[in-house]
Amino acid sequence: MPLKIELKPGERLIIGNALITNDKERTKIFIDGNVPILREKYVMTPEMADTPCKRIYFVLQKMYLAKDPKIYHKEYFDFVGDLTTAAPSFIPDMNDINGTILGGDYYGALKKMMTLIEKEASLLQIAMK
Repeated sequence: MPLKIELKPGERLIIGNALITNDKERTKIFIDGNVPILREKYVMTPEMADTPCKRIYFVLQKMYLAKDPKIYHKEYFDFVGDLTTAAPSFIPDMNDINGTILGGDYYGALKKMMTLIEKEASLLQIAMK
């Protein structure tokens, strides 16, 4: 059964290595096949990756979209090491995400990482008070 996605006017979507931009009208598209798909609201740019968790998300995004995700494993595990050294409370969550990655579910890892970005934001707000 194909995946149905509704795009707002001007909304962008990444399918595989292609960036698709919707025109001026709402559009429904149906995608049949096994390709990585990221809606615009889930895309992280290098400029947006300004915290440890966001940097990890950005690398996970590259892994998810890559034909050979393993080329990013070293970069990913370096960032994870930096995060867990600075904030050991993230170790259980990162171990869970690591297992998800090693199982080949990069999209699942991205979803879990979104939760950690929210946790990180809460901790940063507390630290700023």
